[in-house]
Amino acid sequence: MLRRLGWMVGLALIAGALWAGEPIALHPENPHYFLFRGKPTILITSGEHYGSVLNLDFDYIPYLDELQAKGLNLTRLFAGTYREIPGSFGIRDNTLAPLTGRYLAPWARSETPGYFDGGNKFDLTKWDDAFFKRLKDFVGQAAKRGVVVELSLFCPNYDEKLWKASPMFSGNNVNGIGDMPVKDPYSLKDKALTDVQDAVVRKIVGELKECDNLYYELFNEPYFGGVTLEFQAHVAATIADAEKDFAHKHLLAQNIANADMKALIKVAQPNPAVSIFNFHYCKPPDVVGLNYGLNKPIAFDETGFRGSKDRAYRTEAWDFMIAGGSVFDNLDYSFSAKSPNGTAEISAPGGGGPVLREQLKLLKTFIEGFNFLRMAPDANVIKGGIPAGSKGRALSEPGKQYAVFIHEPPVDKKPAEKKEPVAFELALELPAGNYNVEWLNTLSGKIEKNEAFKHDGGEKKLASPLYSEEIAVRIVAK
Repeated sequence: MLRRLGWMVGLALIAGALWAGEPIALHPENPHYFLFRGKPTILITSGEHYGSVLNLDFDYIPYLDELQAKGLNLTRLFAGTYREIPGSFGIRDNTLAPLTGRYLAPWARSETPGYFDGGNKFDLTKWDDAFFKRLKDFVGQAAKRGVVVELSLFCPNYDEKLWKASPMFSGNNVNGIGDMPVKDPYSLKDKALTDVQDAVVRKIVGELKECDNLYYELFNEPYFGGVTLEFQAHVAATIADAEKDFAHKHLLAQNIANADMKALIKVAQPNPAVSIFNFHYCKPPDVVGLNYGLNKPIAFDETGFRGSKDRAYRTEAWDFMIAGGSVFDNLDYSFSAKSPNGTAEISAPGGGGPVLREQLKLLKTFIEGFNFLRMAPDANVIKGGIPAGSKGRALSEPGKQYAVFIHEPPVDKKPAEKKEPVAFELALELPAGNYNVEWLNTLSGKIEKNEAFKHDGGEKKLASPLYSEEIAVRIVAK
């Protein structure tokens, strides 16, 4: 009996590596956040450039180990339907730009030579089993480490060179499909190509049906390259149809805009199938307030173009999450095929590295220390006292818990002038009660000051410790 029980437990553990219950979902108590494996969840990460599976030279085990070690819980992944080429966007050792012969796509190679950088052309009617084995293993390995995978199904071809590297370009497949201009592949104009795209979506969705640590993004940056809203809606409908008989359905994300365009401007009526609204380069995080009324998670889905210094991306993360965001995904160029553990020297339009990942862990731990489901952006609690040139933001459950972030806006691409540490008196509007306040150094994680106080209601001034550039405040009623 005991032997049989042990065998059953072993099977359960193996199954649990792939399926631990219902997939990540919107939290029923507060749909701005997530429910994952029974716990309220925010998603914060600093991950590689989305080529973990399609680049055969990238060892994703040390990569996922590093995310887990830093307490980060998200990775963004491209589905192999798009690739870059060495030198694209000035990125050295780009994981999305595999070397010759090292690109793995969902489609199998044919016996006909002629792919753009060598090797055989693709057959868009056949699958590459090695790709799907690697894809399922990656998602399964992420699941074991508590890491959620955002799988982006398609990406625009930003220029002619990238289109001519795509398996969907007619010169790269034996099916005679994809003889069209660079801006037409994602417009539903060509039924043969649309059928290929539908088939790969259905294949991916079917292969990953048992994964709980997964949601799909319809399209990366669809506002480039002629991608239509109709095509995105078509992909959403294809996923819904593919999953219609599944016991469990996965969330869908839609990439709305770069910067802070309001979702309702870009998408006149948000697709009811979409649960997560993704934005890139949205600093300051006005996009959260503009779209908070959608009652869905708002995601800062990609960072970059602010130099390689940690501070810009750390400050973006704190500012966005305290504004009420639910996802922060830093694009971390310290991960490469040569350095899959994230220690590469960066030569790219962005930042990353071990120090930044540690600091993002501090942010995640800070927010998880609250009952954040009961909190919302609070524009009224801060009444004054913020040093000149700095900004303040608060997330609160009035009278019970407050998260405050004070910072000087970072200077893009060059170091800010070094300034002496300062102190200030933060004025907050608080109900009567007994409170405890902690001042957190967002670089080191050190609690710089901790005190308790009784308040009779109204404005309360709190004296800060000395700090430089930024500081976070936790206030909790006792």
